[in-house]
Amino acid sequence: MKIKLTNVYVDDQEKALRFYTEVLGFVKKSDFSQGPFRWLTVVSAEDPDGAELQLALNTDPAAKTYQQAQFQQNQPAAMFFSDDVQADYERMKARGAEFSMPPTDVTASKIAMVKDTCGNLIQITQLLRW
Repeated sequence: MKIKLTNVYVDDQEKALRFYTEVLGFVKKSDFSQGPFRWLTVVSAEDPDGAELQLALNTDPAAKTYQQAQFQQNQPAAMFFSDDVQADYERMKARGAEFSMPPTDVTASKIAMVKDTCGNLIQITQLLRW
């Protein structure tokens, strides 16, 4: 088995697409609509055939409640791995990203938390040792 797709709920798909591509550096993989529904995914530029992240509109009340609760509790909606959190932090800050936590050493890793502009916190993680 493989993980091929996961999602993150967003309050605005266009704004999310800009953030995930222009700030995080992902690339758009799929983008098509049928009526009011839009299927929008991004992938890592380093692994374009890897797992896709669906930027799903939070129109479902349960999804919106979950998204808001996670944000209020300072819980990340997703975690992405980096080879150099400090360098990615500096790159994203230069592109206007707002961080709720700068790069911080924690057990066996360094993490930073960035606001995705669409209602989520995203954790960037660098493994330091195992």
